[in-house]
Amino acid sequence: MAGDAAGNVPIKRTPLYEKHRALGAKIVPFAGYEMPVRYAGDIEEHLAVRQRAGLFDVSHMGEFEIRGPGADAFVDFVSPSRLSALPYGKIAYSGLTTDQGTFVDDILAYHLGERHYMFVVNASNKDKDFAWLRSHAAGFDVQLDDLSDETALIAFQGPLARGLVAPLAEGFDALAVPYYHLAEGRLAGRPARFSRTGYTGEQGFEIFLSNADAPHAWDALLEAGAAHGVVPAGLGARDTLRLEAALPLYGNDIDDTITVLEAGLDFIVDWDKERFLGREALLAQRSAGPARRRVGFEVRGPGIARHGQAVLVDGQPAGFVASGSIAPALGKAIGMAYVPATAGGLGRELEIDVRGRRVPAVVVEMPFYRRPKAKKSA
Repeated sequence: MAGDAAGNVPIKRTPLYEKHRALGAKIVPFAGYEMPVRYAGDIEEHLAVRQRAGLFDVSHMGEFEIRGPGADAFVDFVSPSRLSALPYGKIAYSGLTTDQGTFVDDILAYHLGERHYMFVVNASNKDKDFAWLRSHAAGFDVQLDDLSDETALIAFQGPLARGLVAPLAEGFDALAVPYYHLAEGRLAGRPARFSRTGYTGEQGFEIFLSNADAPHAWDALLEAGAAHGVVPAGLGARDTLRLEAALPLYGNDIDDTITVLEAGLDFIVDWDKERFLGREALLAQRSAGPARRRVGFEVRGPGIARHGQAVLVDGQPAGFVASGSIAPALGKAIGMAYVPATAGGLGRELEIDVRGRRVPAVVVEMPFYRRPKAKKSA
């Protein structure tokens, strides 16, 4: 553990910190950790993931285990999804919701076994999330464990990632693991959980390991990919990759002021559940229709839209940019914004206030990038 630039705020280091230093990464404070923001450069790392594969240290993320006789009822109460219905080993993207139907956080939920779950939460929210879960556990017979500090997480993403993991994986066929499923085994001889998930819009795995085993696994994956142009990638590339895939980021695109329906994430809601936090608010909003919605846009003039900039509809301020950047794989500036529902149709012309200059934009379909489909053999 280190301090910040002033030397008075504790900042954690992941078990891969020395690997990043040795690889020449630029290290920045992020969510209480010293994290690599880039190595060679954001665009180079972004394109490597799109074309080959990239390796990310995401050990700053939070991992909570929930188990006990009341675990099924508890996870179904704190989330709008029916997580108890997931088959063992299946994963769901979902959220933790407030009474207003807004987001405490978005999560990946893993059904590990009988009355046994794992939630993976955002790094910046993990202390808040764990306290929030504990505050709602009264009346449920559950045990909550925060395993974040003892768990390392490596994301290996890109079209080559699964094929490069396969020879290193033991105890299962890495190429046979379905999307959004979990497998248990070993990676280069070390115990690991392999999650067929990611935050880039590409194929790959997110791999859970002990802190002690993470450096060995990191080296093994980089070595396996060295001849194929695989690179380590930082937070900068991770952000532009997830934006091209239109994946929301907590604090930008969703938060405790934005509802599930406004965010366009209705698919996480099981409307037939009789009880979950935010149910009444979301039912009322579904009936009336949300007044605003998250949309994707392309910038049609010179300039890059950034988080927090005003969106103008018919010349009047009417919304805000949630996320915006250059899209390296697409060669254009893109973003996601919240606008009135009446102005969210495809092709709708908008303007973005970019540092006092009105830049034209147009509403487009999301995601902005879709990975090419694998070619079928003849």
